[in-house]
Amino acid sequence: MRPTFASFFSGIGGFDLAFERAGFDISIQCEINPFCCSVLERHWPNVHRLKDIKEVKPADVPLSDVWGGGFPCQDVSLARAGRRAGLKGARSGLFFDFARLIGEGRPRIVLLENVHGLLHSHKGRDFETVIRTLAELGYSVGWRVLNSKNFGVPQSRQRVYIVGCYRDREGAAKILFEPKRRERDAEASKKDGSKSISPFKRIVGDPSGKGPVVQSIAYCLCACSARHTGTDWSRTYVPYPQTGRVRRLTPKECEGVMGFPEGWSLPLGGKYSPDDLDSLRYEALGNAITPPVVEWLASRMSSYLAEKGSMARIAG
Repeated sequence: MRPTFASFFSGIGGFDLAFERAGFDISIQCEINPFCCSVLERHWPNVHRLKDIKEVKPADVPLSDVWGGGFPCQDVSLARAGRRAGLKGARSGLFFDFARLIGEGRPRIVLLENVHGLLHSHKGRDFETVIRTLAELGYSVGWRVLNSKNFGVPQSRQRVYIVGCYRDREGAAKILFEPKRRERDAEASKKDGSKSISPFKRIVGDPSGKGPVVQSIAYCLCACSARHTGTDWSRTYVPYPQTGRVRRLTPKECEGVMGFPEGWSLPLGGKYSPDDLDSLRYEALGNAITPPVVEWLASRMSSYLAEKGSMARIAG
C-alpha cells in the first residue's frame, strides 16, 4: 500500500505536490484561505478539505503516515517590520493547534517547515518551544536548514525543516542527513583556482540583445500584502539592457523560480479580475514551499516507512 500524507496549512499544495511525486497519497488537506482552496480544488478535486485548524478534531484526520505543513511564519519572520510577536502571535501561534492534533493522532512522522527566523525568534525561545512541545508528545526531533538553490531551484531560499519520528530516536537523523558528503568544486577551492563568482551576479540571457537578462539565482521571494508586490522585486527583477526597462517577475516566472509547474497557481474558475489574480498568485507563491526540497525529504521518509512499516499496513 502507498504511504499517506495529511496536509496542514496546505497553501497552494507545495507539500502535497512533493509528497505525491515521492509516491504518497494525500489523505486530507487543511487550508483556510479561499484563493488557495480554489487552487487545491483544481489539482485535488477528490481530496477532502478542512478549513480552520482551530476547529479540526482528531477524528477528522484519516489515519496517515506523515502529517506536515508550514505553519504561518508572519510572526517569526525576519522580513517583518517592527517587533515580532513570535509564537504568541495570532498567525504563528497556530502551531499550538497543530500540536494539539498531533498529540491526539500520533502520526509516525511529523514534518514542519518555517522561515530561518524561527531559530532566532525571541532569542531562540520560540524554536525551543516547538522542539520541546514535539518531544513531550513522544517525538524524537531533528532539524536542518536547507536552501532551495541546492535542489535545482533557481532561488536562494533558506528554510528550517523539523522532522519528528514517534518513539524512534534515530528516525529524524536518518531522514534529514545523508551518510556521506558530496565533493566540493575542488578546482575552484584551491588557492590557484578561479575566483568564485556569486550566483547572484551571474546572468542568463544576452546583454547585447533586445531580450531580457535575469540573475541565474533569484533572491528569496517573499509574500506581501501590497498590490502586485508579491516578490521583493527591488532585488529580483528583469532588466532589458538596451532599453533600460526594468520589470518585476510575472506570476508564471515566479512559479518557475519556486519550482512549481507552469500555471500551477491558477485557481479553479474565473471569478478573479486579472489584477486581483496576479496579486493573489504573488502572495500565495511567496508563502509557499519549494516542492523539490520537500520531495527530497518525502523520498527519504518513504524509504524510512518501507523499513519500519506504514501506518496503513500496521492498521491492516
